[in-house]
Amino acid sequence: MLENGKISARQFTVLVILYTIGSAIVVVPSAVASFAKQDAWIAGIIGVGVGLLLIWLYNAVGNLFPHMTLIELNEKLLGKWVGKAVSFLFITTLFFGGPASVLFYLGNFITTQVMPETPIEAINILFVIIVVMGVRLGLETLARSAEILFPWFLILFVSLVIFVSPQIKVENLQPMLETGIKSILPATLSFLSIVFLPLIVLLMIFPAYVNKSKESKKAFFIGGLIGGLVMIIIIALSISVLGADLTVRQIYPSYALAKKINVGNFLQRIEAIMAGLWFISLYFRLVLYFYAIVLALAQIFNLKDYRPLVLPLGMILVVASLAIYPNVVYTQTWDITTWIPYILTVGAFYPLLLLAIGLFRKKSNSD
Repeated sequence: MLENGKISARQFTVLVILYTIGSAIVVVPSAVASFAKQDAWIAGIIGVGVGLLLIWLYNAVGNLFPHMTLIELNEKLLGKWVGKAVSFLFITTLFFGGPASVLFYLGNFITTQVMPETPIEAINILFVIIVVMGVRLGLETLARSAEILFPWFLILFVSLVIFVSPQIKVENLQPMLETGIKSILPATLSFLSIVFLPLIVLLMIFPAYVNKSKESKKAFFIGGLIGGLVMIIIIALSISVLGADLTVRQIYPSYALAKKINVGNFLQRIEAIMAGLWFISLYFRLVLYFYAIVLALAQIFNLKDYRPLVLPLGMILVVASLAIYPNVVYTQTWDITTWIPYILTVGAFYPLLLLAIGLFRKKSNSD
């Protein structure tokens, strides 16, 4: 195995939570509200329910051959060459829609909201250096760092909820279901495309590199549920504090939410501190994407070690993040017209196909 280390079920739970929240905490409220307006939080609740079904699907696929990663599973079920071709197509397309996209959001967020005079290239290069360091150190190190940073993430999140709560206006959530079910369905799909469908990437480490298979299944569900609940809270806060129209107009509504913090005209303008939320979740979404892709490439080409690939791919990632989206309008259009059908195919239909083939083969062998 290319990765000798293994992580505990608890560590896997933390990684799932941070990965689920990831870049979604920045962009999901605006994306979902653009469809469902003040009913966006309802779409989030439905999305979490469907998301748990997706996690059940990933559990089922992973347990076909628990000692194998997704790439090894492809070769086992689809044959050596077809499996390698499908795996290569999977990771190359995911590279641009996954880590390159997340890195763009990070650089764009910092240069538009926090440090407008800093070149985006500098931000992206610095962040990729940290990602490269983390991936080279391996999965165990990433899991331990997630355990260390997760309490700080919780503290910042709880603080955000408490400090913003006095400005909640329930009337911003009314009237309920004004836009009807037709608008909630695409909003739910948008929620799933950013929050839950990308979890298929975690099949590169689950269950092959997680101790205690039974506990890891439960950990996957718990992590997905907690991450989904955090997203529902963020969406509900954005709508109830900012209003549906302002949430839609904001590129990063959850950051605008942090700007609203004002306790006794004393505790205010602390959104830069609250940005720690986004830095932590974005980092782990990005580093797990990148780790999975590097590990997958090494397995496709039968390399003994994945680490020689890390730095070259990191350099390509910086360039890709600068070229992937020419402007914000293109970004929003691409997220709806291209990303949703792509991740639906990769995150739902593809694992369903693998599960069907795997069950058919097991039944045939038993007969």
